[in-house]
Amino acid sequence: MTAHIRRRLRKGATTTAVAAAAVAALAASQAPASPLTETSAGGGDQQAAGDGTGSDGSAATGNSPYYTDLPPLVTPDKPGSSSNLPMTGGAEAGIPASILAAYKQAEQTVAGTDPACRLPWQLLAAIGKVESGQARGGRVDANGTTLSPILGPALNGQGFALIKDTDGGAYDQDAVHDRAVGPMQFIPSTWAAWGQDANADGRKDPNNIHDAALAAGRYLCANDRDLAVAADLDRAVLSYNRSTEYLRTVRSWLSFYQRGTHEVPDGTGVLPTAPSIPSGPSPSPNPGPSTEPTPRPKPSPAKPGGTKPSPGPTEPGDGSTTPPTKPTPPTKPTPPTKPKPSETFGSLENAGTGPLRATAGETFDERIAVRARNALGSPLAGVPVTFTVTGDTGTRFAGGGKTVTVTTGAGGTATAPELRAGERAGEFTVTAVAGAVRPRTLTYAATVTARRADAIVRTDPQALVAAPGTRFADAVTVRATYEDAAAAGVAVTATMVTDDPKPAENQKGPYFKKDAAGQPVRTLTDLTTDDDGLLRLPAIFADDTEGTYKLLLTTMGGATLLIELTVQAPAPEETEPPEETERPEETESPQKPQSPEATGTPEGNESSAPAPGKTGAPEATAAPKETGASAA
Repeated sequence: MTAHIRRRLRKGATTTAVAAAAVAALAASQAPASPLTETSAGGGDQQAAGDGTGSDGSAATGNSPYYTDLPPLVTPDKPGSSSNLPMTGGAEAGIPASILAAYKQAEQTVAGTDPACRLPWQLLAAIGKVESGQARGGRVDANGTTLSPILGPALNGQGFALIKDTDGGAYDQDAVHDRAVGPMQFIPSTWAAWGQDANADGRKDPNNIHDAALAAGRYLCANDRDLAVAADLDRAVLSYNRSTEYLRTVRSWLSFYQRGTHEVPDGTGVLPTAPSIPSGPSPSPNPGPSTEPTPRPKPSPAKPGGTKPSPGPTEPGDGSTTPPTKPTPPTKPTPPTKPKPSETFGSLENAGTGPLRATAGETFDERIAVRARNALGSPLAGVPVTFTVTGDTGTRFAGGGKTVTVTTGAGGTATAPELRAGERAGEFTVTAVAGAVRPRTLTYAATVTARRADAIVRTDPQALVAAPGTRFADAVTVRATYEDAAAAGVAVTATMVTDDPKPAENQKGPYFKKDAAGQPVRTLTDLTTDDDGLLRLPAIFADDTEGTYKLLLTTMGGATLLIELTVQAPAPEETEPPEETERPEETESPQKPQSPEATGTPEGNESSAPAPGKTGAPEATAAPKETGASAA
């Protein structure tokens, strides 16, 4: 027996009965066994398909076909002993880290809700190995979701079970027939009933190993099974797939993993030597020699009184012999030539594309790359792949188009042209589609971030002063840079702020304009630097409140600048005092008329006459005389 036996197994071709001796024999020989006869006695489980399955009577996987290898063989310790299984150092004993963690997490979760089931994580590992080669060797992302869908062939009744579409193609991308989906290969109808959200992301995703492992664990524990009991474990495995060879294979991997495993990095797990997804009907599940002769149809015996067949040619009356006329065989129609599996497009997967992020107006550093594989899982050249940008950020491929088609090269890889980010920040998607008959689609999320600046300064540091109720005469001009280069097209916010440890918009002081209601506007958010990184702010006005105020400028990218604004009344102008003039001599200054007694001037002297131009003077002087005379 070779050290590594490979078999292609067909689910659904064998019956549901199980014999404990056959399992023990497999552990010793690991050779394929002949299918057993269906029975209702012993370890058989005629109701297996109904144990936790949908109403259509199918198993969890729909008995879909699979490829797998048996565990490796080593030299026995002594003659007559069973083959020793390797300890933790063997490559086949390595389980990818994310996959192993999902199995152990499922075991702990089920132990908390259904401790009587006694689910071993090694059973999940055995099923995961048989179904998908541990998610294709651990090809999952950080969340445990497969990098590309793992889909079984269409269950169209041609060598497989016939299960018409139950999910509208939502899970299996097939709106005609169902297909087994994900690392644990659930058919959509079973997933609809048993799907789980083990990683608490709000989704029940059969392509996620955490969700799928927990769903498989709960499914295996259905109907109050105790998986520490051999008969219950057999029933559980058969409910997953109604095939005795499937049971034997799972049992062999279970025993293998129970002897020891170790963790390996994701993506480095050992894959089966044949692909995990077949391209067509599987051959007989019994490739080895049969212990019984192959039954053949028996000829029907001649009925009594019937006409015996003529032993030879008909002899006419003249004694001559006429040879019988041989009928012309009908022309067989030439069957259509089926494409070889090596030439048939089978799947599309990510070829190492990293995160897609770029600043507005710049070129994305990452280019999208995909890889096409044929039905056997090998890279396939010559496959057209169409890439399409969807979104309103203005992002385009080099050349200006939103859609391009690239043909895969010798390694099966197609790389899209560079993406040029648009001017609008936001998220968009790029889809890659390949395959005409059975299209395969990959979707990539991408992000455009706004242009940024890491510094902003004034170009003219002149003090900004205005009188109450007037406009600031000097305009504010700033320059934004990013890594010492002019930052063009950068959004800037300007706000009049309070002079607090945590500044807020000021409700008094300078403002930019007044709105329709006549209220001052002290914040502007629609400012953008020009091609040289320059920005000239609109006019700034002072209200009637004097004081020192702050204007805060903030750029996309976090650069800030605080500018001081002063509102004060202008100082009064200084004027020179008037020049002193010489006082007129006392003799020249006008004097009130005096009585003759006071002046000593004789009455009737000319000097007592009134001055020219002053009329009424004699009457004005007469009254005192009268008063004074009366008083004497």
